[in-house]
Amino acid sequence: MSKASSSVLVVIVNYRTPELVVDSLRSLQPEITNHSDASVVVVDNASGDHSVDHLTNAIASNGWDSWASLLPSPTNGGFAYGNNHAINAAMESATPPDLFWLLNPDTVVRPGALSALTDFMEANSNVGICGGGIELPDGQDWPFAFRFPGILSEVERGFRFSMISRLLARWAVCMPMGKEPARVDWVSGCTMMIRRETAEQIGAMDEGYFLYYEETDYCLQARRLGIECWYLPASKVMHIAGQSTGVTKNSSEPQRVPAYWFESRRRYFAKNYGRVYAALADTAWMVSYCLGGLRLWLQRKPRTSAPKLFTDFARHSSLWSSHNTRNSQRHRQTNREESREISTVR
Repeated sequence: MSKASSSVLVVIVNYRTPELVVDSLRSLQPEITNHSDASVVVVDNASGDHSVDHLTNAIASNGWDSWASLLPSPTNGGFAYGNNHAINAAMESATPPDLFWLLNPDTVVRPGALSALTDFMEANSNVGICGGGIELPDGQDWPFAFRFPGILSEVERGFRFSMISRLLARWAVCMPMGKEPARVDWVSGCTMMIRRETAEQIGAMDEGYFLYYEETDYCLQARRLGIECWYLPASKVMHIAGQSTGVTKNSSEPQRVPAYWFESRRRYFAKNYGRVYAALADTAWMVSYCLGGLRLWLQRKPRTSAPKLFTDFARHSSLWSSHNTRNSQRHRQTNREESREISTVR
């Protein structure tokens, strides 16, 4: 057994990818065996397919029912909604867990990942959120954590030019990480451990985000309460990453960015910094993107960004003051229609 005494609830949100969830559960089995008080709950986000039957049968036939359970959700409200559905139920139980470990359905847990996180959280009471290292499907490490986005990070992201990126490196969202634990602004929600006391202080994840930016927002709320977020490379999961939407997928053929990514980005800036700041951040990105495109045109180099990226970005921009109120219902419906794509993203 692991020396860790903290109880842990692992939360996996499924939407129409039960086979991936089964692979993830199989990788978790030795971790659960080596931990004295850990369990897993799989939230099915109203998949409406064979997911519930498939997962129920897999849990029973593999003998995982002593530590894994299925919690159906009445609707597919997105990543935050699915995780809240499990966390809220656990919080209301007679014995709520000490730690929550959020895992994507498209992750395979590497040996020792759970014990590394729990041991670190036990040894560092000042840490409320901790994320692990990520391995790509080809076996290479993806050693990154993140800074909170701002206007200068939008300039860097819009240009995508090495000279600009070097000048603005201290503001770039993506941070190359080393082999040692480090305090960071935020970590990926595909593997994120949250202390129960932290969840109690912050409250539920913001369900206004359908997908993306919800973990960024959550870590920002933690920072504002003086709660630390750390990156722990010793805890590692393999992550498929963005196979459906292409938002994070490594591919020679970029895919169009889904509407809910832009909606989540706009919500993050407007909610946390106000609409004026959000509009300035949008302007910074759009101007930088155009200047970066001009540079590529002058150098006769192709642009490799997603199709219709500028027009999609502008359509969802905070620059249009009436956007939120007039179109919120339409975009919520669009998000739900696109939800069939969320199962293997992040």
